[in-house]
Amino acid sequence: MNKLLSKIARVGIVTETFKPLTDPELDRLGAELKAVIDGRFAGSLAIRQVDAGSCNACELEIAALGNPFYDIERYGVHFVASPRHADVLMVTGPVSRHMQAALQATWEATPEPKWVVAVGSCAADGGEFGVNYASCGAVGNVLPVDAVIPGCPPTPTDLVRGLLSLISR
Repeated sequence: MNKLLSKIARVGIVTETFKPLTDPELDRLGAELKAVIDGRFAGSLAIRQVDAGSCNACELEIAALGNPFYDIERYGVHFVASPRHADVLMVTGPVSRHMQAALQATWEATPEPKWVVAVGSCAADGGEFGVNYASCGAVGNVLPVDAVIPGCPPTPTDLVRGLLSLISR
């Protein structure tokens, strides 16, 4: 133990200097998003994310919105646990037959006015699954969709861009 401590004292701190990462496009989109949210939603937009049968790639990108780099909450966007508190339903994946009733119940529990966003290629058009015995296909086959954010999976910046286009209408 003494040998290790003496080596630490001799060598000192050996790390790289931290360079903060910034994305100018994200900063621009975020500023626009915040301005619209402040003006139309009293500073807060609540989103309920629903996985209707996806591979979880889109969920990983949506979850990245909450990390310190993207930090979407600084723009007034919050993810909520209950559809009763949501303004937007963000749905991923092709809608499996097992999730159809749950997705419809979630939509019905969301108060008016409400928007549905289909996130990813599978939610947009059924992806590789299409409509079959186990899948209803696209979210639009089950619920009225207000916006589609394409991609497999869409990047967090694409998600912010899609939200901005939805709420700017």
